[in-house]
Amino acid sequence: MADQAFDFSPGAQVPLQGSGGQTAATHALASAAYRDGKLEDILKANSEWHESTVTKPKFSLFEPNLGEAFSRAVQLRMLGGSRKPLIQSFGTEPQAVVEHALAATRIRKERDAKLTGIMAVFGLLFLPGMLLWIGVFQLRRTIAGAQDKKTGALGGALLAAVGLLAVIFLLRLPFTGFWGYYLRGMIVAPVIGWLLAKRICESTAKDMRERWGSLLSGGGIGAKVPEAVPGNPNETAAEQLRQGLELLTAEQQSNSVFYAGPKGILGMGTRWGSWQLAEELVAKAPNKEFHQFRSWDVIKVVHDQLTLLQRGPLNTGGFPPPKVKHWVVVPVGENAKEVARPAGEDVENRFQVKRHEIQRICDHQQFGSGNRHYLGVQFTLWDGQLVITMMITVTVLFETLRIEVTGHALGPVHPLFTTKPEPKTIEVPKTVRFWETTKRTLPLVETPEVVRLMVRAPFTWYPPLLDFLGGKLVLPEPFGLRHAWADKPWRHRFMADDAMRAATPVLRVTHAAAMRVLEENGVDTERFTNRSMVVSGFVQDPTPRKADVYDA
Repeated sequence: MADQAFDFSPGAQVPLQGSGGQTAATHALASAAYRDGKLEDILKANSEWHESTVTKPKFSLFEPNLGEAFSRAVQLRMLGGSRKPLIQSFGTEPQAVVEHALAATRIRKERDAKLTGIMAVFGLLFLPGMLLWIGVFQLRRTIAGAQDKKTGALGGALLAAVGLLAVIFLLRLPFTGFWGYYLRGMIVAPVIGWLLAKRICESTAKDMRERWGSLLSGGGIGAKVPEAVPGNPNETAAEQLRQGLELLTAEQQSNSVFYAGPKGILGMGTRWGSWQLAEELVAKAPNKEFHQFRSWDVIKVVHDQLTLLQRGPLNTGGFPPPKVKHWVVVPVGENAKEVARPAGEDVENRFQVKRHEIQRICDHQQFGSGNRHYLGVQFTLWDGQLVITMMITVTVLFETLRIEVTGHALGPVHPLFTTKPEPKTIEVPKTVRFWETTKRTLPLVETPEVVRLMVRAPFTWYPPLLDFLGGKLVLPEPFGLRHAWADKPWRHRFMADDAMRAATPVLRVTHAAAMRVLEENGVDTERFTNRSMVVSGFVQDPTPRKADVYDA
């Protein structure tokens, strides 16, 4: 935790392949840190309830690409000193994603340090020429970004014309002596610097694409984050980063979640189904009262039975070991921009509500304002791409016992994050057999991209200035890595089947456990049994619905 004394633990580590069965979603999100596409592409991945935005650049030459903006936004939001609480990212390891963002940033900083040196030698010493070339490329980029294709083509013609004028200027220069050589150098030096910078940018681009492809192929190149491993107590920056990563992991394990109206429980996906059993508590023996019991007594037995779901009567594979956990559900507004986790003496390790407080909420906080208790059973499937959560709550109001089971499904990350890098190629006609074509591989980094990277490089020491000049990615709030870019599971037939198949066994185990507690305490269970059979029929309806959107 952040308030612990200094230690020399290894710090930033990435889960090994196969750990937790949720590497696919983690690697897909982590790969965004190494991507080189346009920043606006990430807007296509917005989920139904959570939309990220992009601020417009002041100068398009300073505009970041997708990987640069994603890495910076994720680091600031998840490791910032005064960051707001985060939403849990079920089915992923958010610490691993942040570590890859840090690793990608470190690689870019090493590249930018070299580019800054080139800019100092071939740009600063020949400042008028550098500004002239930058101005031409900025004008070309502005024109090329126009919607009109004719106007866009004018940008390329402009650059060619300026290059031709530069050659004429070199050959027919009216000056001699020192100024003659300087003016020639003013035109030539930025071009030489561009050639050197192109090699550096090409090498870094290959490295980044290899990491991107390896993550999506299952290889999972580890994220090297040496700045998060302090070597001595005096390295305060490294220690703060290490503690920030530990804080992130601790918050991921929190047992409190947030219910945001029609958006459902944040991080778990919208509620697609709800089944309720409610009947009167009547003593089995006439003229006698049944034994007193509480909601917690029922929930404890349900908890124990749900942990045995993977033990089926037939050897058919069946359920994987479920994660059964007591949750404190905190209500927030539908359009709330931030959340606040429970705090005080009933919370330990900053994020864990203590057991006695959970029991108190379960037994007494069932009506009116305040937090509520739910028992959740969660399955992480499809290598982390599908998270099925069934939430159970037991309430007793007057003489009525109500058992409610709700189904939540969090779908896979958007396909944008699962696309692998492809080589840049172009089809050209053959010299002799002109009716045939062949593919030619293009450089990964084109001329405008080299210029953009060179212009941004000297400003990387102060990222807020780059954010102001080039724009940035604005993450949706309340932010969680997974639910912000989750797709709907209903688009995938097998994922939809898995979500709906989990409902019936969980419902029947819950009802059976509750019936046992009622029997032991002398309650007549005939009505409950009959109602349970009716509800079991309803749960076999194969149609998912938006259960949190009340059409009233």
